[in-house]
Amino acid sequence: MTRTTTNPFDDDHLHEECAIFGIYGTNEANINTALGLHALQHRGQEAAGIVSFDGRHFHSHRGLGHVGENFDAGSAEMQALHGHVAIGHNRYSTSGKTNALMEIQPFSSELAFGGFALAHNGNLTNAARLRASLVETGSLFQSSSDTEIIVHLVARSHQDTVIDRLIDAIKQIEGAFSLVCIAKDMLIGVRDPHGVRPLVLGKQGNAFVLASETCALDIVGASFVRDLDPGEMVIIDKNGINSRKPFQPQSHRFCIFEYIYFARPDSILEGRGVYHARKSIGAELAKEAPADADLVVPVPDSGVPAALGFAEASKIPFDLGIIRNHYIGRTFIQPTQKGRTDSVKMKHNANPATVAGKRVVLVDDSIVRGTTSRKIVSMIRAAGAAEVHMRIASPPTTNPCFYGVDTPDKDQLIAAQKTIAEITTDIGADSLGFISIDGLYRAMGETARNGDNPQFCDACFTGDYPIKLASGLSSKRVSHGNSR
Repeated sequence: MTRTTTNPFDDDHLHEECAIFGIYGTNEANINTALGLHALQHRGQEAAGIVSFDGRHFHSHRGLGHVGENFDAGSAEMQALHGHVAIGHNRYSTSGKTNALMEIQPFSSELAFGGFALAHNGNLTNAARLRASLVETGSLFQSSSDTEIIVHLVARSHQDTVIDRLIDAIKQIEGAFSLVCIAKDMLIGVRDPHGVRPLVLGKQGNAFVLASETCALDIVGASFVRDLDPGEMVIIDKNGINSRKPFQPQSHRFCIFEYIYFARPDSILEGRGVYHARKSIGAELAKEAPADADLVVPVPDSGVPAALGFAEASKIPFDLGIIRNHYIGRTFIQPTQKGRTDSVKMKHNANPATVAGKRVVLVDDSIVRGTTSRKIVSMIRAAGAAEVHMRIASPPTTNPCFYGVDTPDKDQLIAAQKTIAEITTDIGADSLGFISIDGLYRAMGETARNGDNPQFCDACFTGDYPIKLASGLSSKRVSHGNSR
């Protein structure tokens, strides 16, 4: 995998792959979509795109970099995005072609029935088989994205209506996905049958909004209506909103990592506030893995809510022992290891006045490869901490994700290769504790994990994949096409 990281310090985290946004029924669809993508910037930082429709023509603009670098309100590109309906996409690339404009969504094409545009968050587990079949029968692909597969399936469908063509297409795909589409003066949203990836519905005056998270509704002044149900399709047009359920009902397996790390803390997903869920996880972690310490320090920014919950439950003072600089340039390309190390220090730095002489509990959301935890522990020790105890607000990550999350191969996941004692030694901590899988479920308001029918997708911790994997996927990580 070749990728230029935008934050070397955070490169050891799992990363969500993309955000989607759509709006119907306002003459400022372009501005609203840009704002929505801005609120969802945390879900993808490599590129952004918007496609709008004015009743007759599609208009599009795509660019590398952050939303604000591509969609300024007064720019000619924004002014050209005419229309009362628009969809947008933020991209987090996982490998290859990070700088290829043809990889940036939304994708738009002229099909037999007219224009069609699509943006996708998730990953298709049968993408390789579908692509091979389509190529063999004459399809020409312009990108490496599995999103383009869906466009081809819609184009080749023999169904009569756009909606039936789309249903025909999505019934052929397997995996986790949320989609927003424009066709025939309609905005369409679809969520996979297990509801792994999020998609919410909002209302802004007479306009309807679809978004990956509720924080995108807030920024455009839209009220939250509801989460789309797993397997639901909503069709929004001048007559209002219509709901269809084209799939057979499946077990609901929403991605639990949305609560641990991916979603913005101020979002509400599946009826749970993300910030309060993270505080509850921290409180449960304090019960399961207490520490005799003087200070609880979060690893910013994702560890802050869990650290607050840990501190409150353990009655240990909370303080900011690591200071994050939010104003560093986006990319570090350093020729030497010393350069790479220095760029880490530029992003985060220990606060010696806070941690010196203290027994410190560091709270982070996860450990993936272990490289970041090692740097954090070393940094806190160098700042004078007497002891460093690491506490992790998720169970050990032992399995790769195949449903739209950038995950290393299993042999790069430190918890899949080493015991907790070995990891403790490896990262240089005095002690290390993870929340248990049942403890995580308790923090989410459940009694425990139901082994026969789990309430969430937690395959990265348990290896229990709710959606079947193509042959060979279980032993290695696929390259997630939707974000390549």
